[in-house]
Amino acid sequence: MYGRSASQLLKEQASCESGQLTVFNNEAFDRVIKECDEHHLQLESLFSASDVADVHSVETRKLMEQNLDVRTTTNGEHLGAFIHHHSLLRNKRCLMAYMQNRAEIVRSLRWQLGPVLPEEIKAKMSYSEEVYFVDHSNAIESYMSEMDVDLTADMVPPKSPSVQVKVLDDIGDVCLGDHSISLTKDSLHSLRRTDAEPFISQGLMEELLD
Repeated sequence: MYGRSASQLLKEQASCESGQLTVFNNEAFDRVIKECDEHHLQLESLFSASDVADVHSVETRKLMEQNLDVRTTTNGEHLGAFIHHHSLLRNKRCLMAYMQNRAEIVRSLRWQLGPVLPEEIKAKMSYSEEVYFVDHSNAIESYMSEMDVDLTADMVPPKSPSVQVKVLDDIGDVCLGDHSISLTKDSLHSLRRTDAEPFISQGLMEELLD
């Protein structure tokens, strides 16, 4: 049945928790591509090669010239063209929706997890998605470097530019801005959020919430 594999891709996607990747279904994806090729070959057999690129207008013109209604006509050629053309369009829309949704999730992973993905997530991606993630990550890094701004810090706007932290491990003396500070284990400090963020992300500090 036409469209079954394309429908399977979207159903798999819809059944997954929002924002989570399913394993890229190469088998179903390839079946849809093969089905699209078959529809195209069938259309070529019904119309000349020059008409295939604009088959919808050809199909409509023929129906109008012969006063045929696609809902009632029994003309096999026109019905066949109609079925193959619209099945091809539907498959393309399903593939585009599948890839667009996954691309949005892949982009969001960069902001959630940083430039390096866990292996269990990479295992769910196709090769092209892995390349897309790396290219997207590099574009972000290039922009941040050029503009001298860290877009990954404070994804939720902070209430204050400073933060209360507890040091979880002996870090030693570090230079923060125009002064140095000794960061010993279990010591408490009030630091600028931008200074504390790298240590918090590395697990060397924890933020003390009110």
